[in-house]
Amino acid sequence: MMQDQRAELEWRDGAVPVSTRFDDPYFSLDNGLAETRHVFLDGNDLPARFRNGFHIAELGFGTGLNFLTAWAAWRAAGIEGRLYFTSFEAFPMAQAAMEKALAAFPEVADLAARLVAVGGGSAEFEDATLTVIQGDARETLPKWDGKADAWFLDGFSPAKNPELWGANLMEEVGRHTVPAGTAATYTAAGFVRRGLEAAGFAVTRTPGFGRKRHMTRGVLE
Repeated sequence: MMQDQRAELEWRDGAVPVSTRFDDPYFSLDNGLAETRHVFLDGNDLPARFRNGFHIAELGFGTGLNFLTAWAAWRAAGIEGRLYFTSFEAFPMAQAAMEKALAAFPEVADLAARLVAVGGGSAEFEDATLTVIQGDARETLPKWDGKADAWFLDGFSPAKNPELWGANLMEEVGRHTVPAGTAATYTAAGFVRRGLEAAGFAVTRTPGFGRKRHMTRGVLE
């Protein structure tokens, strides 16, 4: 992989990775793990909807924290069977940087160590299948043959990374969602909500995490 396809980082307070490409942190400066639970688990009514074969898809793998949080919730729920998690990532983070970033979350340390040990990308675990599809999601998502029960829309800020939030990509998200499937995101940007609505989601604005007043949830009609 060419070097310029890797995530370009600087570290805030020595612990929070910030994308220099998009000038945006990878997770909340308040509490990244709590934010992930609030936005992506609660936002998709998880773990209540978990069942064998449940499939989560994500725009923006980043540090892998969302996957680890979902995997930990899956295990805590005691679901029999397998969780599937597919993530679309244009600029994968180097293994060493991922390990450094995830060190901030001791609650998922055991699972994080396993993710880092397999290179921080696609892997088969005993109860979870992780697939990280590298490249521009505008090109890779239309070619994907899967459908998700729940979407984690976690690209960098729409103001700084608008190509990951466009109407055409939201249409692809809808096309790759099962009937009555859900999507959640930390952003409440109007054009994102409108894109999800045009893609067939019934969209609601709900309280956000920390300093973010609102976030967005959607259910495919």
